[in-house]
Amino acid sequence: MEPIRLQLQDLGLLAPELTLVVAAVILSLLDLLLPRQAGRTWLGWLSLISIAISAVFVVLYQLNPAEPKQLLLYSYRIDDFASIIKLVLLVGAGLVTFMSIGSVREEEVPHVGEYYYLLLPATIGGMIMASSGELITLFVGLELLSITSYILVAMRKKNWLTNEAAFKYIVLGGISSAVILYGMSFLYGMTGSTVIPQISSVLERSGETLQPMIYLSFFLLLAGFGFKAAAAPFHMWAPDVYQGSFTPVTAFLAVVSKAAAFAILFRVMYTVFASPGIMGTPIHSDFLLGMMVVAAAAMIVGNFVALRQTNLKRLLAYSGIANSGYLLVPIAVQFSIVHFSNFAEFVYYLIAYLFMNIGMFAVLMIIERSTGEEDLKGFAGLYYRAPGMAVATVLLVLSLAGLPVSAGFFGKLFILLGAMQTQHYWLGAILIATSVISFYYYFGLIRQMFMRSDDASAPIRPALPLSITMWLCAAASVLLGLFPQGVLAYIEQIFTLTQDLFMFS
Repeated sequence: MEPIRLQLQDLGLLAPELTLVVAAVILSLLDLLLPRQAGRTWLGWLSLISIAISAVFVVLYQLNPAEPKQLLLYSYRIDDFASIIKLVLLVGAGLVTFMSIGSVREEEVPHVGEYYYLLLPATIGGMIMASSGELITLFVGLELLSITSYILVAMRKKNWLTNEAAFKYIVLGGISSAVILYGMSFLYGMTGSTVIPQISSVLERSGETLQPMIYLSFFLLLAGFGFKAAAAPFHMWAPDVYQGSFTPVTAFLAVVSKAAAFAILFRVMYTVFASPGIMGTPIHSDFLLGMMVVAAAAMIVGNFVALRQTNLKRLLAYSGIANSGYLLVPIAVQFSIVHFSNFAEFVYYLIAYLFMNIGMFAVLMIIERSTGEEDLKGFAGLYYRAPGMAVATVLLVLSLAGLPVSAGFFGKLFILLGAMQTQHYWLGAILIATSVISFYYYFGLIRQMFMRSDDASAPIRPALPLSITMWLCAAASVLLGLFPQGVLAYIEQIFTLTQDLFMFS
């Protein structure tokens, strides 16, 4: 068999990833060469520019190709599934970088330069995961994202909460990676291949004889990816890690890292365990039921435990766990003749989740800088101290709660309708009930802003990038709610189920 080589012209297809690689190397060298006392804010601007250039290259070279392209067989795949996810990751990383500029303090993060350029390889890891059509490539991207995230979480070395969070994240993250690798080893042992379409083909032909091993590999991978996505019951790390991390790092974990985990969960679970050849079999039904149970557990645990939280980071962590459940529903209910817009619903809610969460973390950073508080009491009387900021916060909270007319409302509505169309009424009932429960703790934040007074608090004077990020995310949440069909129609127009997800040429 003739070896498969990467051609020079193929490098153009990798322009988005190579842009971030080159930028990370250059920024690390500049950081090393600069004197210790020199300011490093401008490194944040360079990092942001490289992310913007990478996003432009995704649109120019990878989005909506004439046909999907494979590099090194299926090791790296250029299709619309990957391109859409990459744009979500790059927008999230760009907003996190932008909100950090002018807000990162040397006393909080001793190595500001490292913080800015470490965001780039973490984003590259997520992009590799989105384009992986092969298990080894997938695991390399996963570990690049994970290891970089461990370092980002541990950057505040003098903070004991950070040290505890970093230790817990590294230990549990290492265990989850081992579980994923163990699940992959079963797939390789059954099929003799690490290429995802080839694995799917073998399982379709030999599924009955390999049933015990298929079940074992599925549940191992579901547990491992469930950890990365912070979905219950694999969520225990999230509240402590979110609370102990520097706030922009928490935002990165809550949005970019979670989006990458869901992207690969979508790709692997459908292409390997729910491909057309397996549809209709008992194995297929059990796999979907397993994901539905995890989705239901995440919605229930996340919303109920959030009721008792007073620290906003922990509250947003449990809110993120609940949202992991919502995002799992389009994956679990499967494509069918009556319902085939799962991916569009998933991406729409993922985009909504990105803006409303990063916006809330920007608000939290402003409160932290002004009051030194991460608890809900830091928002006391916010309407009287900063009316404009209170209005932006209300818009974000309404989207998080899923009230009309907001991006969060339509995101949950589309997912709910999909569950109902496929006759998973119990899952839809849990989605509705837990969404109603979430109103209590979301409106507790609004109550603090409008019905509590804190005359002793200093005026709110946010850094300009934080204010812009807050308002940009609030505006995006409103606009997505006003024009939801435009986003869904565009995704459905360029996305092809067989080519972009199942990897059929």
